[in-house]
Amino acid sequence: MTQSPRYLQIKMYLNDKIQTRTWPVGFKIPAEVELANEFSVSRMTANKAIKELVSEGLLKRTPRLGTFVCHKKAESPLMEIRNIATEVRQRGHHYRCKIIKIETILARDDIALHIGVHSDSNIYFTQIVHYENDSPIQVEERWVNPIFAPSYIEQDFTKQTPNEYLVQACPLSDIEHTVEAIIPPSHIIELLGMNDTTPCLLLNRRTWSKDNLISIALLYHPGDKYKLTSRTKV
Repeated sequence: MTQSPRYLQIKMYLNDKIQTRTWPVGFKIPAEVELANEFSVSRMTANKAIKELVSEGLLKRTPRLGTFVCHKKAESPLMEIRNIATEVRQRGHHYRCKIIKIETILARDDIALHIGVHSDSNIYFTQIVHYENDSPIQVEERWVNPIFAPSYIEQDFTKQTPNEYLVQACPLSDIEHTVEAIIPPSHIIELLGMNDTTPCLLLNRRTWSKDNLISIALLYHPGDKYKLTSRTKV
C-alpha cells in the first residue's frame, strides 16, 4: 500500500486535533520546527501542511505570535439559492433560528418600488436570525408579495426557512443578487452579536417565479464568519 505524503500525514494529524476540538478555537498549535522534529521531516514539509489548513480557513497565522485554530467561515455559492438550514447541517453543525418579526405591513416607497407594488400596499415582512450551533451567521429581512404567496404569513419558519417554503410554493425562474460590504445598522450589530469594527456582508436578493416578482431579501452576514463564492465556466 502506498503511504500518503508526509505533509499530508501532518495535515491529517492537525485536522483531527481541530475537528475533535482537542485544540479549540484560539489554541496555538505547535510551531513548524516542533512539527518537523516530531514527524522527522523538513520544516518546509511542515509548512506546507499548515499552509493548506490556513487556506481552508481552519488556521490563522499571526505575525510574531504563531498559528492559531480559528472559526472556519461559513460559505455559500453566490450564484445559487441554497437553503441555509441545509448548508449548516451539511457542514455537520446544528441549525436553529429565532423569529424576530412576522407581520403584514404597509409597503414604504422604496420597498414598493423594488417589489413592484403600489406604495402603502399590504405586504408580508419577516425578520429572522439564523444560527450555526450557537453563533448567529445571518439576519434575514424579507418582504413578500402576498398576491403570489398568500400563505407565507401563516408558516412556522422554525420548521422550514422562508427560502424553503417559497421555492416550493413559487418555483424560481430568475434571481438577482448584489453584494456590498457595509457598516451595519445598530439593530443588525445587536442581532449578529458583532462589535462596531466587524465588517458585514450584505446580500441583496430578488426572486421571480414565472415573471412575477415574489420577494426581496436583505441577508446580513458577519464578515469574519462568512464568505460568498462564485464559480463560472468559461
